[in-house]
Amino acid sequence: MVRVRREPARRACELRLVDVTDEGAMRHVARDVRADMGPASVVVANAGIAEGGPFEMTDPSLWRRVIEVNLIGGAVTARSFIGQLRATRGYYLQIASMASLGAAPMMSADCASKAGVESFAHALRAECAHQGVGVGIAHLGWIDTDMVRDVDDRPVLRELRAHMSRPARRVHPVPEVAARMVRTVERRNPAVYVPSWLRAGQPVRAALPLIATFLSRRGLPRLARSTGCPGPLGPGGRADVEEGAAGTAGGQNPTR
Repeated sequence: MVRVRREPARRACELRLVDVTDEGAMRHVARDVRADMGPASVVVANAGIAEGGPFEMTDPSLWRRVIEVNLIGGAVTARSFIGQLRATRGYYLQIASMASLGAAPMMSADCASKAGVESFAHALRAECAHQGVGVGIAHLGWIDTDMVRDVDDRPVLRELRAHMSRPARRVHPVPEVAARMVRTVERRNPAVYVPSWLRAGQPVRAALPLIATFLSRRGLPRLARSTGCPGPLGPGGRADVEEGAAGTAGGQNPTR
């Protein structure tokens, strides 16, 4: 989703919902931003959806869509604005999550996509460093959003989160996280971790999948048998799937 504010002619703010995987639509958004407000100096790639449940039972089209929105959508966003960021020597912030640091059972699409956006952002930073464009990665834990609240409504995912340590399962309020993102942009940091202790996972991340496998070996079989495919998490994910189905039926590419 891209929010476009139109100020020069004192028009009301316009909220434009655009499918971030649509290259053409995102190019139009980038052109409109430049025309109305000048070239972008900061771009935050935040659009994302998630699904939870056993990989084998997940709808393949939903699993693919999570990858498309989270990973391809981030890349399309960067491609659409990279020229403007080069002109302003600006800053691009890619939102990832703690899923990019390790492996979480029942969240395979989220882990795959977030690991992908982390790697993409590292590559983009290396490509753009000599052009004065900064690239940052936000590793976020549980944030008090509709998506996270939906996790607690799914018995299998709620139980999985309950087995995490108390610091790891803490839900952080949106204003707290937003303030950290603002400071990250102002300082053009290469990375930000919310909560801050997530940074400690970087040196030991090679061991995290082994730990997850060890902890899941006993409890996961019972949980996997007790759930089907719960579908997308949060109203945003459900809206994406519903609009995608409507667009397919109508022969059009939906926007959001």
